[in-house]
Amino acid sequence: MSGFFITGTDTEIGKTYVTCLLLRDLRSRGFRVSGYKPLACGDRGDALAMVEATGLPASAAERVNPVYLRAATAPYIAAELERRRIQPGELTDGYRALAAEYEPVLVEGAGGWEVPIAPGYVMADLAKDLGLPVIVVVGNKLGAVNHALMTVKAVRAAGLECRSLVLNHMSESWDTASVTNRRLLEEFCDVPVAAELIYGQTSIDSAAVLGI
Repeated sequence: MSGFFITGTDTEIGKTYVTCLLLRDLRSRGFRVSGYKPLACGDRGDALAMVEATGLPASAAERVNPVYLRAATAPYIAAELERRRIQPGELTDGYRALAAEYEPVLVEGAGGWEVPIAPGYVMADLAKDLGLPVIVVVGNKLGAVNHALMTVKAVRAAGLECRSLVLNHMSESWDTASVTNRRLLEEFCDVPVAAELIYGQTSIDSAAVLGI
C-alpha cells in the first residue's frame, strides 16, 4: 500500500474536493499522508488545497505539483504554449520521491482518464506507469452512469484495479438523474459506490473508499 490514483468522469467534478477529504480523514486516523498533483494547468489551487489538507508547509507545493502550466487547457497543449514537452519520467519520479516518505500518497489526475499529456502519452499511461489502485470520482449529474461505466472499463483495460466509486453531488439541487444514478451504478457496475457525498459535505470514510 503506497498510494492510490484518483481519476474522474470529467473535469470539474470534484476530484480535488474528494482527495482533500480523504487526506484529512487518513491524517485523523494516524496515517502520514501526502497528496500528489503531478500536473496542474491554469493555477496551483488543487495542489495548495492538498498541502493544506495534510498540514504540510506551503513550500511543499513544489513537490506536490512538479509540473505547473499557466494555460487552463489539456497539459499537452498547455506545454506546447510554453514551448516545452512534459517528460513522463519527471511525473513518476515525483511520485516515488513522495512515496519514500509518505504512505499513502493520493495521486490526482488532471481532467479525465484519457487527457493528453505528451506525444503518445495520456493520463491513463501515467496511471499504468504508477500501477496504483484507482478511485473514480463520479460527478452526480445527467450522463454520469454512462461516463462512469466507460471509465471503469478503461481502467480495467489498462490492467489496473478499480477500487471504488465516489458519487459527488455538485450542487444543492436534485433532479431525477441525481436521485437515481446511485441505484443504476449499483446495478450495472460491479465496482462499489463507497461514498455518496452531498453538496458541501465535510467528511468521508477513507477506510470504505480506499479499503485501508
